[in-house]
Amino acid sequence: QVQLVESGGETVRPGQSLRLSCKANRVMFSKNDWAWYRQAPGKEREVVATVTTTGDTDYGDSVKGRFTISRDNAKRAVHLQMNNLQPEDTADYYCNMFPQGAPWGPGTHVGVSS
Repeated sequence: QVQLVESGGETVRPGQSLRLSCKANRVMFSKNDWAWYRQAPGKEREVVATVTTTGDTDYGDSVKGRFTISRDNAKRAVHLQMNNLQPEDTADYYCNMFPQGAPWGPGTHVGVSS
């Protein structure tokens, strides 16, 4: 079964940066599009950013210009560089194939608070 493990989340102040990482096991990593998703308290899970097999990226409107998604096929990893974090970015962050095709991992919590 596919295993996804996210890391890198913590609580930071507005304007600071974080880099999230996701390691995928037991999956044909390079043959899939991948995404970062997030779920804020009381809200539905949403797509934050996607990266295709060819490296093309796309972002939700709320994070464009601040977040950057990348992939490392050799390490079976997906990363999310998050700059200029804002309180509305507070959420649990998850990676998965896009569209979602594997069981969700534990996620990593990002808190943004002054």
